[in-house]
Amino acid sequence: MNATLNAPKLISVVLSTYNQPVWLAKVLRGYQSQTFRNFEIVIADDGSGTQTREVVKRFQSETDLTIRHIWHEDDGFRKCTILNRGIQASEGDYVLFSDGDCVPRADFVGNHHAAAKRGHFLSGGYYKLSMPLSEKISEQDIESGEAFELAWLRRQGLPFSHRWLRIAAGKYTAPFLNSLTTTRPTWNGNNSSGWKSDIVSAGGFDERMRYGGEDRELGERLENAGIHGIHIRFDTLLLHLDHGRGYANDEDLNRNLAIRRETRDSGRTRTDHGIARAA
Repeated sequence: MNATLNAPKLISVVLSTYNQPVWLAKVLRGYQSQTFRNFEIVIADDGSGTQTREVVKRFQSETDLTIRHIWHEDDGFRKCTILNRGIQASEGDYVLFSDGDCVPRADFVGNHHAAAKRGHFLSGGYYKLSMPLSEKISEQDIESGEAFELAWLRRQGLPFSHRWLRIAAGKYTAPFLNSLTTTRPTWNGNNSSGWKSDIVSAGGFDERMRYGGEDRELGERLENAGIHGIHIRFDTLLLHLDHGRGYANDEDLNRNLAIRRETRDSGRTRTDHGIARAA
């Protein structure tokens, strides 16, 4: 069978963001630098102010990126709600989810496209940077590709870590390193992708959930439905820019854990608290 017949026709990159305009500009510069071009960007904005809108307008006017800005009013952490609106606004048959603080290497979207497989979702990861290094990296460093080179990052102060392999892995070593990964693939909100039809059938994200594992719960419903994860953590490099998490709290985390336990124990494949079924 010709593999191209089952390849995504258009990838919709859904990026969540909230009041991080400087970080978002760096991220959008990363998408402008992608070698694979058959994608659109849907920015799922959880109530940011005017500075974020200005960044979006700049990239809409100065680049050839197709960018759709989906926004709702700021009413606390409602990431799942705006992500569902982003899914509904997307035009692609395949959806790649990431965050407005995660800068993609130039092969990021292309590697998701190449690995897409019916009956599966893709599970990637990220490399988290310190605040000083997050601030130091410029749009020019991203556009040139230097920001993704281990030697360059080390010169900027990147400390030693066993996770350096995520940066240094190449085209031929990445599949081998993925195969050695012992943890099961999970739906990670900053680097996962799947067929839009599977995600909509699952109801998208559960809007009862706040911060803490809200993305993983979607993956657990997909797994219950027989849509299994595939590791691509060494193929899809993201640089995660640092930021605070003032919205995290124990009450939300405990509620999320309870919903996830119910999903796993019941074998539920769809949430009734997400994208409504088509009439």
